[in-house]
Amino acid sequence: MTGSTAGPAEVGFPPVLLPVALRLEGRRCLVVGGGPVAERRTRDLLSCGARVTVVALEVGASMASLARESPELVVLHRAYLADDVRGNTLVLAATGVSRVDAVVAADARAAGVLVNCADDPEHCDLYLTSVHRSGPVTVSVSSSGTSPALARWLRSRLALQVGPEYARLAMLLAERRADLHASGLSTMARDWEALLTDELLDCFRNGDEARARSIIDQWEAIPA
Repeated sequence: MTGSTAGPAEVGFPPVLLPVALRLEGRRCLVVGGGPVAERRTRDLLSCGARVTVVALEVGASMASLARESPELVVLHRAYLADDVRGNTLVLAATGVSRVDAVVAADARAAGVLVNCADDPEHCDLYLTSVHRSGPVTVSVSSSGTSPALARWLRSRLALQVGPEYARLAMLLAERRADLHASGLSTMARDWEALLTDELLDCFRNGDEARARSIIDQWEAIPA
């Protein structure tokens, strides 16, 4: 019908997702599987400060080496058990065996734990994005599980635009926000978008932090 306003589900699109940045430091996470995909997932979790348990009958040499290097990683060389999911913040199923991963997903959901199944969007509560980091600045790209390769390709293109200058800018802005909070002022009332200009970013590209601080000082002098 002409003028149709069909939503995403009606035209075959994946469901609309809520992008979030999940804090995992000190939290328990489970990875089921010991191959290359499981290893990458494990490294991602460890980089976020998670306490990771890997369950697998066999693990690759890289995973074994990672276990020796990281005190936050425990590898259990055995078959997966349904109770393994309990007490975790996140479960990642990456055995490469669809039947096993589906069982892990069902157990995790029954226990109220979010789960991701590698290469199996239908059994995912969340999709792991393709990530580029520059200090505290994170560029995260998702294809909603339709094409991880496309997400990686787009991430690589965006990464060329987000260099170390963004990390330095983020740290200076964090410093100024902390100063406002310490003075009992709200950061919500400030027009931060008006401050973020190419001129300010160029200061960091050119190594002129003093000029950047001057620009921010002038901005702060404007009444909120």
